[in-house]
Formats: sequence, structure tokens, C-alpha cells
Amino acid sequence: MREVWNIHGGIHPAEQKDQSNKNPIVIAAMPDELVIPVLQHIGAPAAPVVQVGDRVLKGQLIAEAQSAVSVPVHSSSSGQVIAIEPRPVAHPSALNALCIVIKTDGKDQWIDCQGVEDYRQRDKSALLEIIRQAGIAGMGGAGFPSAVKLNTRSDQRIETLIINGTECEPYITADDRLMRERAEQVIAGATILSYIVDPSTETLIGVEDNKPEAIAALQRAAADSGIEIVSFPTKYPSGGEKQLIQILTGKEVPSQGLPADVGIVCQNVGTCVAIHEAITTGRPLISRITTVTGNACNTQQNFEVLLGTPVHHLLAQCGFEQSRCSRLVMGGPMMGFTLENTSVPVVKTTNCLLAPTTEELPAPPAPQACIRCGMCAEACPVKLLPQQLYWFARGKEYDKLQSHNLHDCIECGACSYVCPSNIPLVQYYRASKAAIRSQTEDHSKAEHSKQRFEARKQRLERLEQEKQQKRAERQAAAKARAKAGSDSKTDVIQAAIERAKAKKAAANPAQAAIEKAQQQRAQQTQLDPIEKAQQSVDSFKKRLHNAQQKLAEATEGNDDKVEIFASAVEKMQAKLQQAEQQLAELTANPRSSEEKPVDDIVARALAKREAARTMTDEQKLQNAVDSLTKRLEKAQQKLADAQQQDSEHIEILADSVDKLTKKLADAKTELAQKV
Repeated sequence: MREVWNIHGGIHPAEQKDQSNKNPIVIAAMPDELVIPVLQHIGAPAAPVVQVGDRVLKGQLIAEAQSAVSVPVHSSSSGQVIAIEPRPVAHPSALNALCIVIKTDGKDQWIDCQGVEDYRQRDKSALLEIIRQAGIAGMGGAGFPSAVKLNTRSDQRIETLIINGTECEPYITADDRLMRERAEQVIAGATILSYIVDPSTETLIGVEDNKPEAIAALQRAAADSGIEIVSFPTKYPSGGEKQLIQILTGKEVPSQGLPADVGIVCQNVGTCVAIHEAITTGRPLISRITTVTGNACNTQQNFEVLLGTPVHHLLAQCGFEQSRCSRLVMGGPMMGFTLENTSVPVVKTTNCLLAPTTEELPAPPAPQACIRCGMCAEACPVKLLPQQLYWFARGKEYDKLQSHNLHDCIECGACSYVCPSNIPLVQYYRASKAAIRSQTEDHSKAEHSKQRFEARKQRLERLEQEKQQKRAERQAAAKARAKAGSDSKTDVIQAAIERAKAKKAAANPAQAAIEKAQQQRAQQTQLDPIEKAQQSVDSFKKRLHNAQQKLAEATEGNDDKVEIFASAVEKMQAKLQQAEQQLAELTANPRSSEEKPVDDIVARALAKREAARTMTDEQKLQNAVDSLTKRLEKAQQKLADAQQQDSEHIEILADSVDKLTKKLADAKTELAQKV
């Protein structure tokens, strides 16, 4: 006889399985309306691919998977899509979720389905894709997508494949009847899984010893298949994945680890049958076996139910009496949750509907203070410290909850079952898990926002550096051009000086200046006035083009001188327009423009220069004071305008005002000393 191991803790509640396992599985009547949620499993919800008004067939894809951890959803019967909207769904939160509502036509017309003739001729990835497209998720637990669970990493060596037929929770007999009546399909599905997983050691089907008929049926079907049926003593919660692995192999899955980490893959018997159906016939998962039990139902038995069937429709087929029911539970009494609305649909994870009477399942007594008896720690199958977790949960000490491995809790309810103070420990743990998940999501969002902010900051800094680099390059180019022009002017001046030194005549400087100006004026008068005007137009066009280019660069680089460049463009456009107008007038009347003599201008300039030479120091200082006063008044006006417009140049203008004020004060002081 094969050796089996014991698990820590566990309890032995009243099984209450005789109510529903005496009768064979019955095909439930088709409802008038199917409400099919797009999320019936762990992972991302599927996205609808049909629209209101579309006619669909049985097995047709109505919502496709949107991520790796997701599965598609199919129509459970033929009919017309009448709504795609949020509806109440089977969840402890009692919240609504997106559903596709189909009004059935009673024809139950299938799509064309085609299975695989010989699955051994297909590789693992092709079979996994068939399983995924069939919408198969785990049907014995939380509903994890089966294709993801079976797709182990190449570096993971799988030694054992375990098929879970334990069904340890009271009242539930869906897997028991499935193994009794469809043992051949269970074995066929396990054989397909064995081919996909390719365990190096063994394939086991674990069943508690309180199901002798199921064990016998499986042993007959598994003859010569190489699959071993293992029976072990009944104890709750031996049906937990990690607990079953320890019972059958003696291996313990590490905290926060997966069965594949210890070389094991585990699947439910209902999932085996669904995979066999998908591979051999090509039909997707659109129904499941569900136990309807409890003394508030006149008939307790197992049904093969179309997914999306409203709960009230299924209860009506069992003679459900609402007045006798203490509370309606989806799932078993240990891990199930209360349904507040009977319009919620049956989904892929709905293994039981429990409708007990008050005598059968009375309301729990009021909780009392913890007496620190330690019975909860003795009952915990995961070897946690429920009492300590309870205190941390009450104090919302989430860091300590995580350090004490709260997420290893399988929420089996064994601790609450044995608690003499009737403390609802599992409810505290569930609420704390939800709070930690919310906290983690908030932290993740905050971290994402921080990363976006840092990326934006770096981008702006990079743009600013690029802008500064371009500005430095423009300044360097301007300096180079200025230096080249300065060198050219210096050469010209030097040549003029040399020519002046070569002259022997001691002519009057004023007369020499007049003669030089007259020579320059004579050279200018040789040009046609229209040509001069045309040169002005061309010059202004070039300057306007340069100003527009600088404005475009400043706008693109978010430069702080956009307004300055825009003003320069406007001024240059005005000057160009004036030059073009003058050119047009000259072209229309070439004689309208006459050269003005410059003798008077030169004379006035020479007179001003001569007057400056003859000025006293006091007069020069007075002129400096007057000039600084005018400059200061202009600078103060500019500063006032900038402050009203909240300009970026306020600091520069303020600094200029301070400097002019100081210079003016110094000039006035010096003038006062002279006087």
C-alpha cells in the first residue's frame, strides 16, 4: 500500500454529503436568459467581441482574453445578445461586474466544433493553446487559468502530476458524482495532462476514503493506464493544493512558492474532464457540475448547469423554499460566501449552492474576547499563528501581518471553527488581505507616478541643456562674426592712418573731414536711388527671415525669449513694408527723391565736436549727469512695465536701475565737488 503523510492541524466537521450524493447528475433546464460575466477566473477580464443585437451560437466566442493570465468566454447556448452591462455577480463584495446577457432561443444550436484525432501528434504548446482558447480555468479552487498553470518553465523538472479528487468540504459532492459517473473521462483527461506535463515519476489521483464508490470507479477506469488512485483518511482541509501535495508526496511547498517549485503540478478532476472535452471534441467550457443542497431545498442533487444560469432558476428546480432558508451560500459552509441576490449567475468556480435552514446552519453566536487557548494554532493546516494574526489584523499592522506570512493563509476556516470565543478569524484575514492589496496597488501607482515625474524632470533638464548648448553655439558664432568684422574694420582704419601719416600737408582737420565726407557722399550719389531702395528691401527681407527663424527655434525649444523674437519680427515686417513702399514710389516717380546735401550735417557734427573740446570739466560733468538722468528714467519705466507684465527680465532690469542710480549719484557727487 502506498505511503501517505499527515498534515498539521485540520478538523473533522460533519460531512453532510449524504443529502446530495445519492442521486445521479441531472442536466439543468435551460433558462430564458443567460448572464455571462467576462471575468470568471483569477486574472484579467476578457473583452467582449459581440454587440447588442448579435445572434450567437452555443460555444461561440463572445469575449476574448486580453492578457497572458486570462481566458476567453463563450456562449453557453444559442440566442441573441440583449445587453452588455454591469450585473450582480457571484462575489463576496456583492458588487456588479460587466456581463454579456443572452436571451436563449431554445434551439441550443452548436457552432461547428472539431477536436484533435490524436493529441500525441501535437506538441505541448499547441495543446496548451487549445486549452486556453476553450476558456478552461481551475474548477476546484480560485479558477486559475489552466493553460498558464500547465505551462511550466523549461528549467523546472516536473516529477509528479496530481489530480485532486478530494472534495473535503462538507455538503459538496459535485466531484464525487463526477468521478462515479464519468470516471473514464477523468482518466482520459488525466492521460492528456500527463502527456502535456510529462512527469518523470508518476501521475496520481488523490481521493479521500469517504468516497469508496468514486475510488472503485476510478480504479476500474485507470487499469493499465499507469495512473495510480491513492486513497487517504478524511480530514478537512486535505483538499487544499499544498495540503494534498504534502499528503501524497511528503513534500512541502515553500511559503509564497508554487507546486512547480518542488516538481509537482496539480489539477482538479473537473478540470480534467473539461480538458478532455476540449481536446477530443473541440468544445469550450460552457457548463459545470454544481451541487444544490441544504434542507431549504426539497430535492438535493447535482446538476450539469450552463454557465450564466441565474441562481434562482437553478434553485427553482429543487423546490427551494426561501422562507426556510437561513442564508444562501455559494460554496461550502467553511469557505463559501453568502449570496444577497439570487439573480447572480453560475460561473466556472461555482461548485455548490447551499440553502440550509436555521436549525441546520444556525447563525454564529456573538464573538467574545480571545482567551489565548491556542486551539486555532493547533488547527491551522499551514502552521500559522492565527491568534497573533488576529491581533495584528485588528491593529491594522500590515507589515507585521506580511512578516507572519498572512498570504499563506488558505482561508479554510479551521481556526474559526475551533475558536471557543466564536471570533470570525477568517473575516479579519480576508479584510486584511484586501487592505494590503489596496495598499500595494496605491504604492505601485505612487511609484509609477514618481517614475513618470523623474522621467519628465530628466526630459526637461535635457531640453534645457540642449537649449543652453544651442544658445552658447549662437553666441560663439556671433562673437566670431563680430571678431571677423572688427578685424576687417581695424585693417581699414590702420590703412587710413598710414595714408594720413604719409601726407606732408598740415591741412586743417576740419577741412579734411569735410572733404572726406564729400568724397563718400559723391560715391553714394553715383548709385541710382531705386537701386539703393532695392538694396534696403533685400536687406530687410534677409533680416526678417533670420528673425522668423529665431522665433521658430525659440517656440519649438520653449525658449523664454519668444516674446522678444516675436516683437523683432513685427518691427522688421514694418520696416520691410516701409522700404517696399519707398521702392514702389521711386519706381513710379524716379525723380521724386533728391539727394540731400550733407555739408550742413558734417558741419554740425564738427561744431559739436569742437564745442566738446572747449567744454570745461564742470560742463562735461553736467552733461554726464543729464545723460545718466535720462537713462535712469528710461530704465525705471522699463522695470515698471516688466513688473506689471510679470516678465522674466525683472531681475535684470532691477540690476540695471541699481547700477544707473549708483553712477548718477557718483556723477552728482563729483559735480558738486567741482562746483
